[in-house]
Amino acid sequence: MNAAQHAGVADGQGHGPGAEVSDEVAGPYTVRSVARALKLLDVVATAPSEGLSLSHLARSLNASKSATLALARTLTRHGLLRDTRPGPRYTLGTALIRLGDITRNQLPLGDICRPVLIDLADSTKMTSRVAISDQGHPVFIDRVDGPGSVRFYTPLGQREVAHASAAGKAILATLTQPQVRAVCEETGMQARTAHTITDDGSLLANLAAVRDLGYAVDDEEDAEGIFCVGAAFFGHDGSCEGAISVTGIKGDLPAWRIEELGRTVRHAADQVSELLGGVAYAERHAAATSRS
Repeated sequence: MNAAQHAGVADGQGHGPGAEVSDEVAGPYTVRSVARALKLLDVVATAPSEGLSLSHLARSLNASKSATLALARTLTRHGLLRDTRPGPRYTLGTALIRLGDITRNQLPLGDICRPVLIDLADSTKMTSRVAISDQGHPVFIDRVDGPGSVRFYTPLGQREVAHASAAGKAILATLTQPQVRAVCEETGMQARTAHTITDDGSLLANLAAVRDLGYAVDDEEDAEGIFCVGAAFFGHDGSCEGAISVTGIKGDLPAWRIEELGRTVRHAADQVSELLGGVAYAERHAAATSRS
């Protein structure tokens, strides 16, 4: 009997065969009781705000009530779950807030995004960058230069104007119209080139297209001869955390190539969302559209 089998038998003593978890939850080199507890947390995390009853949890785990109660009480004792009365009904515990803050500090966004930026620069042969959203303004925190002799001077750590960059417009597209206007009023909508959008009506129309496409394009709006494609990524609470973008020489770039880059950058941004516990853009956009 291997370690995983031993753990499953020990945990199931007195609880009957219903206490076993499925193979998709526990496999080789896993502890079944821990896997079941983690699945319980996932079930509660996706539940309504009023929480779930013990019976509901037991059915979701395909486990007996006695085994589920033991797990729920253990998690509650350590602050990972909270039981509310009458009931009890179980919701997520406050210890997860502390763990979330620690995780955020231990995993800086630049470090999380770095492998995605490297893959994006390699696949597009362009410079890739990641920006965080600072109250709607993009602040670039890391970049990976594409192969070749062309290098773009892209300073890190400073606020950029949102209306003239692909990353900025991708972030703005996640905001409401009043929020967009507030961001633009703060910095002004000065022309960077002859192609820069300088009135909020045109910008809002452009952002509507960004929402439909899932990515934004800076078509020589920030610098002559340079174009960028950017897409927003999202955290576990659904809020926009920032955007990924690629930068290159405009030249005679065909429309199909920009669309191809848009899909590639959108995919990269979705990878970051997944790493942050967020959902893919298509899923988020579909949910938003169904509510409107």
